[in-house]
Amino acid sequence: MLTIEQVKNNGWLIFEAIVGSKAYGLNTVSSDTDIRGVFILPKDEFYSLDYTPQVSNETNDIVYYELRRFIELLSKNNPNIIELLNIPEACVLYKHQIMDLVKPEMFLSKLCEQTFAKYAFTQIKKAYGLEKKIVNPMDEKRKSILDFCYVYVGKESFGVEAFLKRNNYTQEKIGLAGVKHLKDCYNLYYADKEVYNGIFHKEDSNDICLSNIPKGEMPVGLLYFNKDGYSTYCKQYKEYWDWVEKRNEARYNTTMSHGKNYDSKNMMHVFRLLLMAQEIAIDGKINVRRNDREFLLAIKNGEFEYEDLVERATESKEGLTEAYAAADLIDKPDINIVNQLLIKMRDTYYGK
Repeated sequence: MLTIEQVKNNGWLIFEAIVGSKAYGLNTVSSDTDIRGVFILPKDEFYSLDYTPQVSNETNDIVYYELRRFIELLSKNNPNIIELLNIPEACVLYKHQIMDLVKPEMFLSKLCEQTFAKYAFTQIKKAYGLEKKIVNPMDEKRKSILDFCYVYVGKESFGVEAFLKRNNYTQEKIGLAGVKHLKDCYNLYYADKEVYNGIFHKEDSNDICLSNIPKGEMPVGLLYFNKDGYSTYCKQYKEYWDWVEKRNEARYNTTMSHGKNYDSKNMMHVFRLLLMAQEIAIDGKINVRRNDREFLLAIKNGEFEYEDLVERATESKEGLTEAYAAADLIDKPDINIVNQLLIKMRDTYYGK
């Protein structure tokens, strides 16, 4: 598998730059250094089955794109890639002269209205997802099937654990048999001897157990298993504790400190993307270095309410339609021009 080190050591790199908060001018003391680059595979690897579209380090702080993949993403007006066309000079670590062939006007198009806005609203969903996790934390102790089972006896219903306690039963001595035409409902039997399979085998079982019931045996109740509810809970439990394990603690602590219960860094990028999209339509260029640092950092610091930000973002998105209708931009990159550029860059590079 190709690595970052191999690309650099073999001299395949043709562009490398610092991106992210340090390129936007939004960095703080705790900001990481993110790097993106472009490389060209040698002929043998490019023409073989060993083609590698991109490589990264373990933390994805450094990502390099092979020329074809880079041009492909540019032609789709991918926000993270198209901003590389106007990275501040101070952030450019290396630039091969062949990169001068890539002109912004070949790629900047009305597609940016959708790509930037779509990416921005993805960040809103991420911010809201964090809000739900913060406001609704999950107990570390995982619930079992019993928490989603209910027993109907006579004219009363009980949670299964209350039913077991009331009758001095144990779940291991319960027998269950399906009831025709009643989804997730089961006749419930009990025997002092462990002749049945119980309600479940293990605490983390995914479903209940059925038992062979002797002919003539009478049920002591009807059990309902909220299987859909249990499945949803298991999914949410795994997502929550995976998030706890992998979350960026510094970012999480920032969110907790301002007390607004949403990922403020995500929301900051929502407005950065929308503002960049607006500038592309009006100015015909990408303004990577932000002149609205104070406003964007105020969002990051949690100085706004989540609902207000969503409303403002929605209004900004709607305003893009009018701006792009009047924009002096191509509708989308010309695939023939893009292909000719790609061929010329590769021929020039291999020729030298």
